[in-house]
Amino acid sequence: MFDYKKEYKEFYLPPLKPQIVAVPSMNYIAVDGKGDPNDPSGEYQRALEALYAISYTIKMSPRSSHSMKGYFEYVVPPLEGFWKQEGLDGMDYSRKSSFLWTSVIRLPDFVTRDEFCWARDEAERKKKASFQAAYFMQYEEGLCVQAMHLGSFDDEPATIALMDSYAASQGYESDMQARRHHEIYLSDFRRCRPEALKTVIRHPIRRSL
Repeated sequence: MFDYKKEYKEFYLPPLKPQIVAVPSMNYIAVDGKGDPNDPSGEYQRALEALYAISYTIKMSPRSSHSMKGYFEYVVPPLEGFWKQEGLDGMDYSRKSSFLWTSVIRLPDFVTRDEFCWARDEAERKKKASFQAAYFMQYEEGLCVQAMHLGSFDDEPATIALMDSYAASQGYESDMQARRHHEIYLSDFRRCRPEALKTVIRHPIRRSL
């Protein structure tokens, strides 16, 4: 069974030491929102419901009467998030209510826009819920610095400082004004102890002027 984490280790399983990576175009299921992701009644929880419902509808589509051209067995890729806060180049973790985010799950290449729309409609029918906030997103992230972060999300600034320092030593600077802080969640943060969390942190960079 195809597993994106194993097949593309350079994007999903980076070392603790920061590295530079060029991220190609990928397709995602995406939901935009704002607010504290820890709010049990907030937008983020509803976004996760839509993302997983659609993702598993696609994965299980061979069991339905719907056939997707080029389908192959695969492991649903991990949840990811693009984050920003108005007026800030970085992230202020003490102001979670001001987060603006796009929560995503990668789509296999065989999923076209039309197939995505079918899966969204089918997931709505099965779950008896509206997932119209979810959309098909194609995004080429480009040149980034990334590292594996171990531990609580609130402790990410220490890892980010190492990433910034490494990027500068290689002749790069932050490009956060044009792009966004990116996290890939390799642990289920709903069930995992904070100190055991594994998260890929990725920041956009450009050559220093």
